[in-house]
Amino acid sequence: MATTITIPDLRGQLTLVTGASDGIGFVIASRLAEAGAEVIMPVRSAAKGDAAAERIRTATGNPDVTTRALDLSSLDSVAALTAELVAEGRPLDVLVNNAGVMTPPSRQLTSDGFELQLGTNHLGHFALTLGLLPLLRAGRGRVTHQTSIAARRGEVLWDDLNSQAGYDGMKAYRSSKIAVALFARELGARSRREGWGISSNLAHPGVSPTNLLNAQPGMGRDRQTGGRRVIRLLSRLGITGTPESAALPALVAATDPSAQGDEFYGPRRTMSGGPARQQPWPPFAGTTDGRRIWEVSEELVGVRFAA
Repeated sequence: MATTITIPDLRGQLTLVTGASDGIGFVIASRLAEAGAEVIMPVRSAAKGDAAAERIRTATGNPDVTTRALDLSSLDSVAALTAELVAEGRPLDVLVNNAGVMTPPSRQLTSDGFELQLGTNHLGHFALTLGLLPLLRAGRGRVTHQTSIAARRGEVLWDDLNSQAGYDGMKAYRSSKIAVALFARELGARSRREGWGISSNLAHPGVSPTNLLNAQPGMGRDRQTGGRRVIRLLSRLGITGTPESAALPALVAATDPSAQGDEFYGPRRTMSGGPARQQPWPPFAGTTDGRRIWEVSEELVGVRFAA
């Protein structure tokens, strides 16, 4: 595939993108709006989200770009949003689970007591997706889950999901992103088995200079990391991608008519390049752990989601 893609006409479709107030998520939301979709941007910061939505409306001429309140690190917040949308009853055509946090310097907890990366990257999106299941089934929706290049190796920290025995930021991040991938594959398998009509695809953005490694005082990072500075330099040299190119795999997974489900997209050169279909990486190549992460996640979230 080329480094640019053509997105089908999405007029009349309802889409939702997490983490859309900046970076890759902003690009994804912008491209969906440009194609005519109605775009919902659930955000933690209302001011930042409203500013981003206005930028998209102005750039695309699409007035149907709105924000909703969502903090993925709070299951109460997730439940409030899903209840609100289910009450409205509009079928959901596209869900892009893009938001995430990466490697806090010390162990941080969500409001529900989960390690922050597990709680935000995986459990928050798990609860969001299954809370929206009635709308996704009604719309025969397409779900795209954003994993990470970190998930190429390693495993889910099954024996210490919350990193209580010892905290290693990268191991916890990798574990959360492998969990995302396992959930993506299991959601698709259950949809096919139960006839839900939902397609579930997986994408990774490669490497690009986004805010993941910027200063984030709220999670204990007072300045941008050295890695962020290196990635920015490599992006300028064309070795790693840009937010614009990094958004393309998820956009293909979410909109391309040929992306039917249980497919994995990423940059052709792993870190950068045009989007291409790829084979699942070893940590999520099998199916047994998908069932396991679903069951464990239900226990942690405390809700059993009915089909």
